This record gives sequence, C-alpha cells and structure tokens, in this order.
Amino acid sequence: MNDETQASEQNAVAQGNAIGVLNELIETSKDGEEGFALAAKDSKDSALTRVFSEGEQSCRAAVAELREQVRGLGGNPEGDGTMKAAVHRGWVSLKSAVSGRDSQAILEECERGEDYAKAKYAHALTEDLPPAVRALVERQYQGVVANHDRVRDLRNQYRSS
Repeated sequence: MNDETQASEQNAVAQGNAIGVLNELIETSKDGEEGFALAAKDSKDSALTRVFSEGEQSCRAAVAELREQVRGLGGNPEGDGTMKAAVHRGWVSLKSAVSGRDSQAILEECERGEDYAKAKYAHALTEDLPPAVRALVERQYQGVVANHDRVRDLRNQYRSS
C-alpha cells in the first residue's frame, strides 16, 4: 500500500468517525428540541414558556447545522431522537402532570436533559475531529452550557421562592 492510499484510507476513517459523532449530537440536539417544546407546552408560566421556546429554537438551529455538516462530509444525517430521550420526554410529561405542572419540577427535568446534552458534547470533544467539525462542536457546546446554566439559574430562583 502506498502512502497516498494509506492517507486516503485514514482520511475516510476520520471522516466516518466525525459523521458518527455528529449524528450522535444530532440525536441529542433533537431530543433537546423536543424536550424544550414539551416543557413550553406544559408550563403555566409565560416567562418560562418563552425560555423553553428559545431553548427549542436553539436546539432546532443546532440540528440543522449539524445535519448540514454531516452532508458536507458525505454522510446521511440521523433522524428524530433517541428512544432513551423519548423516555425522558415521557418522564417530563408524567412529572409535570403529577406535580400540577409545577414550574420547579419542569425546570428540574429540563436541567437533567441539559446535563445529558453537556455530557454528550463534552465526550464528542474528546474525539479526534477535523478542525472545522471541532470548531462547530465547541461552539455548540458553549450554547448547550448557556442553555443549561439559564435553566439551572431559573430552577434555583423557583426553588428559593
């Protein structure tokens, strides 16, 4: 095998790895989008509904950007979120129904979802990614952290009141 062939194979493996990482983040972001949409629907507080709607839009934009990157790498973007997240979304719905749509309970579940997203993005950043993919993942990770911190701070406000 010559050096050019070996380099081409290594590039294909790296590209495949990047596509896999991005597809996992698509699922994670899609889960966040759907979780925030459910939280907005279940919330009785108009200020929280706005925050959750903004989180939903942020996740939707992340999904679109990740899908575009996967296509740019020659891959096929993933679809509609994970089964585990569907269970999480069901838990948000169940918990909010049982607690009478309590804002603090909804915020706690949203924070749990954002903890999961932070962990997925942090893990993705440990992977060997092409520079453009790494830059995208790092930028989106900062958005996930901002969403998480906003939800956490609101949860703390509701907890103390």
